[in-house]
Amino acid sequence: MTTPLQRAFQQLRQTGRKGVIPYITAGDPDLATTHALLVAMARGGATAIELGVPFSDPAADGPVIQRACERALAQGVKLNDVIDVARSAARQSGVPIVLFSYLNPLLRHGLEKLAEDCAAAGLAGVLVTDLPAEAARGFSQALQRRSLDLVSLVAPTSTEARIAQIAESATGFLYAISVTGVTGARQQLSADAGELLARIRRVTPLPVAVGFGISGPQQARAAWAQGADAVIVGSAFVRKIQEHGSQAPAEVESFVRELVAAQEVEA
Repeated sequence: MTTPLQRAFQQLRQTGRKGVIPYITAGDPDLATTHALLVAMARGGATAIELGVPFSDPAADGPVIQRACERALAQGVKLNDVIDVARSAARQSGVPIVLFSYLNPLLRHGLEKLAEDCAAAGLAGVLVTDLPAEAARGFSQALQRRSLDLVSLVAPTSTEARIAQIAESATGFLYAISVTGVTGARQQLSADAGELLARIRRVTPLPVAVGFGISGPQQARAAWAQGADAVIVGSAFVRKIQEHGSQAPAEVESFVRELVAAQEVEA
């Protein structure tokens, strides 16, 4: 049985399209706005959406997402709240929603229970930023039993042997980190991204989405030109939410449409 994420990437390939995957932090500025944002991004044409669990020590994230986590935590947002808002939005959006989290909150919840709760909520998968490949198999299997995917990160420093090990447990797509460092919008796509994509392609047929540093159409087109199946855009969306607050859904929907349309310029 194919999963929602697998179907989304199959559809991209069948139509010759490239994907856009926005990231937002749940509860920033509040959960009601998060629900509206998820629906708006789906309406704008997102391939999938990453929904971040606010965490007190988001070491891989830059200052924009760190501040979003602080705002959400100040609202008292917990993992169960994130799952609940995903459940309500999934019913309306029809777009795969991936839970994006550091490992600690998930361990406290229990990984088997998390897989069960995510499936019941209609989530499509889970991405754990700091889950070592050596420890991923059991969680991946728990997700697969419920037709959910484990999305895994691949760093620019990863060897082909390491990529192959990561890909053994990943099922939805691989998240290729375009730069060494933390998340954040940048003016140009790193030259390392194309070389990393080539290494990934040599060892796995899994779809690949490029993230870290994708801030707009220019970087998206560069990533697609280098062979990415999709781009992941986080800080640029979170900044728009910070700027527009409860009025952000319309801005965010427009930005998704702009990114989706960028491939038409390339064609």
